[in-house]
Amino acid sequence: MNVMQPIDRIRGGVHEKEKHESGHKHVSGTAEYIDDILEPAGTLHAYLGLSARAHAEILSIDFADVNASAGVVGILAADDIPGENDISPAHKHDDPVFATRKVEFHGQPIFAVIATSRDAARRAAAKVKIDYRDLPHVTDVKEAVAANYPLVIDPLKLERGDIDAGFAKAKNVVQGEMRIGGQDHFYLEGHISFAIPGEDDEVTVYASTQHPSETQHMVAQVLGVPSNAVTVNVRRMGGGFGGKETQANLFAAVAAVAARKYRRAVKIRPDRDDDMTATGKRHDFHVDYKIGFDDEGRIEAVDAVFAARCGFSADLSGPVTDRALFHADNCYFYPNVRLRSRPMKTNTVSNTAFRGFGGPQGMVGGERMIEDIAYTLGKDPLEIRKLNFYGGEGRNLTPYHQMVEDNIIGRIIEELETSADYAARREAVLAFNHENHVIKRGIALTPVKFGISFTKTEYNQAGALVHVYTDGSIHLNHGGTEMGQGLYTKVAQVVADEFQVDLDRIKVTATSTGKVPNTSATAASSGSDLNGMAAANAAQQIKARLVSFAAERFGVSEADVAFEPNVVRIGAERVSFHDFIKMAYTARVQLSAAGFYKTPKIHWNRSEGRGRPFYYYAYGASCSEVSVDTLTGEYQIDRTDIIHDVGKSLNPALDLGQVEGAFVQGMGWLTTEELWWDAKGRLRTHAPSTYKIPLASDRPRIFNVRLAEWSVNREETIRRSKAVGEPPFMLGISVLEAISMAAASVAGYRIPPRIDAPATPERVLMAIERLRGNVATETTR
Repeated sequence: MNVMQPIDRIRGGVHEKEKHESGHKHVSGTAEYIDDILEPAGTLHAYLGLSARAHAEILSIDFADVNASAGVVGILAADDIPGENDISPAHKHDDPVFATRKVEFHGQPIFAVIATSRDAARRAAAKVKIDYRDLPHVTDVKEAVAANYPLVIDPLKLERGDIDAGFAKAKNVVQGEMRIGGQDHFYLEGHISFAIPGEDDEVTVYASTQHPSETQHMVAQVLGVPSNAVTVNVRRMGGGFGGKETQANLFAAVAAVAARKYRRAVKIRPDRDDDMTATGKRHDFHVDYKIGFDDEGRIEAVDAVFAARCGFSADLSGPVTDRALFHADNCYFYPNVRLRSRPMKTNTVSNTAFRGFGGPQGMVGGERMIEDIAYTLGKDPLEIRKLNFYGGEGRNLTPYHQMVEDNIIGRIIEELETSADYAARREAVLAFNHENHVIKRGIALTPVKFGISFTKTEYNQAGALVHVYTDGSIHLNHGGTEMGQGLYTKVAQVVADEFQVDLDRIKVTATSTGKVPNTSATAASSGSDLNGMAAANAAQQIKARLVSFAAERFGVSEADVAFEPNVVRIGAERVSFHDFIKMAYTARVQLSAAGFYKTPKIHWNRSEGRGRPFYYYAYGASCSEVSVDTLTGEYQIDRTDIIHDVGKSLNPALDLGQVEGAFVQGMGWLTTEELWWDAKGRLRTHAPSTYKIPLASDRPRIFNVRLAEWSVNREETIRRSKAVGEPPFMLGISVLEAISMAAASVAGYRIPPRIDAPATPERVLMAIERLRGNVATETTR
């Protein structure tokens, strides 16, 4: 037995700035993604054949030229599916793998070609001849409402107070509408799946999915086998952002069906164009709102309808549109409120999860109402924001009847106002705009309050598997997936901290349904919250056995056994972790455990619109300044300052990266990323050449980001941290609001600018011309 001297701390524990566990592999190109896996001899490749119509009956399909193409092994269509031709995550049987008699959007999969190479399959798929009978189609959400298209799922209504009395009391009432655009996920690694058949009915699928268990269940459903016959593995994804929560199921199912039929490994990877055409995006919304307020700008009543373009099937549109309503209040108390969703069917690809999951759209709608109040009254929007914050007697109840108990937005705003020098800079912007007639500036400081938890209560659970080997190394597996956000690193830090060993002792292995079953999606910003707690629980079980063993073996009380940096202290002795584990193994102590965690306190009754859907809130604020050319509508972001709340950070380096990346992605959504369908229902922004994500040159010229280091989660989350994946996305709203101020300057800041999102230069220019026209009209009068 080696007696060890005490040291201060382990290397790589929680709350430390630790590098991403695969960061060096990302930059060197050695990180293994699915397309890097060595293919077994005889591997086949699949490629999808997509609809060329937005809405039509299929009259006939001629595969003769396809079958005659070089390398083609076969064709899969609906009749080749041994189980159920459906992959609907909402279980509404409205989302077929392959369309049969009718197609409902341009780009809907109809068949798949299986060939000896990807190129051969792709070329052959283009040779199909399909006769259609066109049907009327609708791609726009307002047109869908006007055409009386159905809802894809039951709507939600949130209501509190007396809406009629609130409007009767209000001295000012404003009505308006806003369009909020969608967004493509534009993950670096596109969709891909690789299926390998096994014995009997077994199949192993390597999928780029955020929800391995759902992919497992969907593949089993399509194959007509039990879930235990399907194993889904995910080592890492090259980005997800919600786009691989449900959309990966299509590709996994096609690969698995082909692998089973031909008894050979099958890979499927679409081109970027087909990936963008055939997979869902962020929902775009049309918001109709009415708001009542007093002469100071205090809100008295809000009535709003959030209609969403959902696409041809339900997918996740129900919970997405629900969450939009949950966040339409942002940080503001509405005394009397009625919020309604309208999830509209359209002849477009079925929209899906995207970072924020409807929350950003709801929040933008709420901020538009604040903006309208400010410009109607001729006040600084920040003054209106602070006036309406949650806080004070009787002002802490949300529209869904959850109390806001952890409100720190006041402190965050106060700190950011000071550090960003907001007041002085706003005065400077006003002075600049008074002197300059072409370039106008704008500045805005906007808050964020984002609820953390899945609103589907049963998803708030996680499992983990921890093994301690006799050499003192530790194997960690859990249900969360790694898509670049650093989840594997954070959970490994938690396990290292539990055992008080250096981080390099922990090996995190690929997420697998064969190791941890019934996992929830890595979504809703819950990856660290859920999987960190499950892994900690597994480690604690093993530690409890080890403590009991040590107490009995050395004749001390359990209180005298402690895990210290890389040693175990037993009474007055310190034993290296390695030697201690060997002793425990010799004594036949179980060194493996399955951990579990479920989020406490949460509940939700959708039919009543009441409950506590969120365990806690994450807060943040951003201040952005822009310059706008009023002759062209073009703009640049001059400076952004951010303070964001992550509780007691598990890893400040990773969390800062998440905040910075989320802001840029949110800014892109609200400025340059525009989805556009033509009159034939075809998505025309389906490639990097036509869809503009933010470039490095689009980032703020000055970019100051810091965490609220004083924040500690009042709830018992993993090490008192807070979620960081989604909440900072909405910090980008400050850019839209700053652009609005610059536009409003041409009308003396007295007319609401009402720029729809994304605020492309064209939209900004049209808004400026409209505002100038309104001023000219009033002057003429």
